[in-house]
Amino acid sequence: MSGTRHLNKSPPFPKGGQGGFRRPSAPPDTIKSPPSPLWPQARNFASLVFQRGENTTRRAVTSPPTLFLLAFFLVPALIVVLASFQYPGEFGGLAPITDPGDGREHGLTLENYQFFFSDFLFTEIFLRSFAVATASTLACLVLAYPVAWLIARSPRRHRDLLVLLVILPFASNFLIRVYAWMIILGPQAALAQAVNGVLGAFGFPPVSLLFSPFAVLVGMVYVHLPFMILPLYTNLEKHDPVLLDAAQDLGANAWRRFWRVTWPLSLPGVFSGSVLVFIPVLGMFAIPDILGGTRDMLIGNLIKDQFLGVRDWPFGATLSIILTLCVLTLAGLAAWAGRPRRRHA
Repeated sequence: MSGTRHLNKSPPFPKGGQGGFRRPSAPPDTIKSPPSPLWPQARNFASLVFQRGENTTRRAVTSPPTLFLLAFFLVPALIVVLASFQYPGEFGGLAPITDPGDGREHGLTLENYQFFFSDFLFTEIFLRSFAVATASTLACLVLAYPVAWLIARSPRRHRDLLVLLVILPFASNFLIRVYAWMIILGPQAALAQAVNGVLGAFGFPPVSLLFSPFAVLVGMVYVHLPFMILPLYTNLEKHDPVLLDAAQDLGANAWRRFWRVTWPLSLPGVFSGSVLVFIPVLGMFAIPDILGGTRDMLIGNLIKDQFLGVRDWPFGATLSIILTLCVLTLAGLAAWAGRPRRRHA
């Protein structure tokens, strides 16, 4: 023997890779094949089908409320507009537009609008109604803001109960609650006697709380206060308390934290609540009839009398159209004033 041994000098792993280990090549079936030229068309077709299905679903969801608004809001509004240009009927209602052959006035006319602007009494009633609506809205805001803030800052287990207490008056009849105020504000009630006692001590004559503008304001605020509390509570609940903590760390006192942080963030709730209070108060006629008597007529009472008492439907429709235009104008001005403004550097 030559004393030599033939050793296998080949490395344990093939060359290449870490430590001489070569990564095995991917099996032939995992190699990505080039995209098919039909793939973009298929993808576009699927996207188009999905978009059409989404549009169909959106139309199916929005069509019923749209048809409801067209049938029960737009069509009656157009009927009222047409009625404002008609003559009153012989026994009330509306005279026919076409000639009925009875010798009465027929067709369309502008006399109803001319009659409204010819007498300042109607403008005065409008201004008085707007004043009552503005005062009621401000009073509701002042009373509702602390209540909404208290509910929003209460423990979560108490919030539902407090919200239930706010909406609890809706469980009873509206007229019953208004008539209850006749007892509270009556001349024999303890409240009226206490007020007149204080006035008498200072030498003033006694006053009647019932059948007065004060009674109308109290009734308006009482009935519409929940409409201001609920939007404010919904807004204040979303505020992040970290912002107030940051303002306090920067040295702001309680009033400054409210005025610079809480109040600006709550403006959407303030606007929503103001609209929900102002517009219903403007057309309310039951509360002025029950608590205000007949001395200070509001626009709601005037419209109601034209339709139910005088039976002059064209002039009642004219008053309704003018009131609607005034409300839309104020809503447009409020939206313009509350629009977000860009800050220029």
